[in-house]
Amino acid sequence: MPAVASQSIDLQPTGRNPARWLILAVICVAQLTVVLDNTVLNVAIPSLTRELGATTADVQWMINAYSLVQSGLLLTAGNSADRYGRKKMLAVGLLFFGLASLGATLAQSPGQVIAARAGMGVGGALLVTTTLAVVMQIFDDQERPKAIGIWSSVNSLGLAAGPLIGGTLLDHFWWGSLFLVNLPVAVLALVATVTLVPESKSRGGDRPDLLGALLSMIGMVGVVFAIISGPDAGWLSGQVLVSAAIGILGLAAFTLWELHVPHPMLDMHFFRNRRFIGAVSGGILVAFGMGGSAFLITQHLQLVLGYGPLEAGLRMAPLATTVILINFTGLGARLVPKLGTPGMIVSGMSLLAAGLAAIALLGSHGYSGMLLGLIMMGVGIALAMPTMANAIMSSIPPAKAGVGAGVNGTLMEFGQGLGVAVLGAVLTSRFVALLPLAAAGAASLPAALDRTRTGAERTAVHDAFASGIGTSQVVGAAAVFLGGLIAAVLLRRAERTNGDGDAQSTDAQSGAQPAAAVPE
Repeated sequence: MPAVASQSIDLQPTGRNPARWLILAVICVAQLTVVLDNTVLNVAIPSLTRELGATTADVQWMINAYSLVQSGLLLTAGNSADRYGRKKMLAVGLLFFGLASLGATLAQSPGQVIAARAGMGVGGALLVTTTLAVVMQIFDDQERPKAIGIWSSVNSLGLAAGPLIGGTLLDHFWWGSLFLVNLPVAVLALVATVTLVPESKSRGGDRPDLLGALLSMIGMVGVVFAIISGPDAGWLSGQVLVSAAIGILGLAAFTLWELHVPHPMLDMHFFRNRRFIGAVSGGILVAFGMGGSAFLITQHLQLVLGYGPLEAGLRMAPLATTVILINFTGLGARLVPKLGTPGMIVSGMSLLAAGLAAIALLGSHGYSGMLLGLIMMGVGIALAMPTMANAIMSSIPPAKAGVGAGVNGTLMEFGQGLGVAVLGAVLTSRFVALLPLAAAGAASLPAALDRTRTGAERTAVHDAFASGIGTSQVVGAAAVFLGGLIAAVLLRRAERTNGDGDAQSTDAQSGAQPAAAVPE
């Protein structure tokens, strides 16, 4: 094995890995493929319906199979990375992702596409957890905030670029090109991983927590499926209620099991750590604001302001561009020593909330009013999200970096789904309440417009929908702002009482070794 791959991992400034920024670039490329596949398939729905004869249910499963498998495996993937080696699991994730992408490219039926997307979800779960865990291992405390900021920016870049890349490919090639493009990226990232990334894993040989892994998968898949199905099937439908009940029971059983098993996958003593609790609370609310706002802003641009899908995607770009510029220039990382973790989180989440409120108040009649809000949201996300991820990872023993990354990824999945569910429900209830008599009882904008007969009635329906969008954005802004205050207060108390002692006490409670990892 090349010398770089076998050198020891020393997190002190004098022992920095000389290839660390190149390794980060490799990691970000791998991460980008995962994020792109969360969004790129949406633009291919007409092609899949036409060329494969996919039904609406088929298309939904093509999209959801990826996110369901990925979210269900995040904790298990992180635990596997800690136990068996982060470099090894990163390579396995790239291999899974590449092979599944090839399978999707060659698929001849909707069922084959669904199976391939599930396989990509397995690879995606390994990549999401191992990439962040490796960042924690190769960067010291001084450089880590900037590195995590760049890693976080990839998520924003992927969410913004997915529909644009997908649309461009479909303009020139067939639908399989959406997956074929993953292959050269996966191969290059795999070669670079084997050559450059140092291996690290936990000390000791804790036995695998197989039942914990199974229960976490059942719980997460059940909850995420309920959140995904709610808007279409109805929140009180049997499908959603049964799925939610299975998910909640699975997570409850997982918690009880983890409290009593000798070698838990996720040590529940972490939740005694105020720093961890504060970061977790804030992380859910940041993801809530991001997921909910993306859901609302897309509809705002298309259904209220009348832009097409590509035009709407381009007009959302300033949000992602702002996040990328701030994190790649290192501005957020330079502010951390001045503002501190609580200050960064409350500042970022306040700006995110203010951006949502600005869009609600200023964007109802034109894009110029939205632009200010999108930029404010971008600044807020750039400040809060990397700080939150760093706070979560720093509050968990370094030997459990993979599990920490799994927790961070799970929070993002859950928070974004919750944002769509809650703010979507607020939108629907407000919209239905304001509908004119001619459209009473309609549950969607198209259904309400179909019932109108005059221009005045159509205007009233559009006004009701715009009001629903604005109300839900204000609710989202309030939730994000309060979440920022709660997270900041908890983190400030943790700093005042024990400082870093909380993490150390957690190590002692869980029996974790202070040393981060065993380099190979």
